[in-house]
Amino acid sequence: MNLKGPGQTILVLGDSLSAEYGLKRGTGWVALLVQKLAAENIAAKVVNGSISGDTTTGGRARLAALLANHRPTLLVIELGANDALQGAPVRLTQDNLMAMTQTAQKADARVLLVGMQVPPNYGRAYSERFARIYVEVAKAQKTGLVPFMLKGVADVPDSLKWFQADRIHPLEAAHPIILGNIWPELKKALQ
Repeated sequence: MNLKGPGQTILVLGDSLSAEYGLKRGTGWVALLVQKLAAENIAAKVVNGSISGDTTTGGRARLAALLANHRPTLLVIELGANDALQGAPVRLTQDNLMAMTQTAQKADARVLLVGMQVPPNYGRAYSERFARIYVEVAKAQKTGLVPFMLKGVADVPDSLKWFQADRIHPLEAAHPIILGNIWPELKKALQ
């Protein structure tokens, strides 16, 4: 079944988790998404605008040009992890996510926020506040939301088996799980 005709363009704006850092090209969740769309007979082009190390500030700065160049019907925002790693204020991350969402919506793109959580060593208050920003932005802007991109990967007892030696970037074997977390909300956003 073809959910939408030609003209659907999905733009993924992310960091190393979407840019296949440390992986063989074509094995990350974005490449798997292309295969999934084909298997589901959904006519959509995927543009991966992800850059390793990117923050919400970087994504916000790059977004207008990406929207103008690709004219997406759906923007997937997978940013924020590097903000936390760099100790950026939670408010800055939230403001950037809100601004990117509003910019995309003004360009007639639907938005799917892909949430991240930070490890408990950041402190409970920071970790809880960080996780909430995605929920708050999604609710305020009426966007789709994947609460935690790494559910079933980073939050399981034997989580290290899913990660590269740096303990930050998932192995190739984890990317089908990541796509499984994102797919249901992405499919809804395409309809």
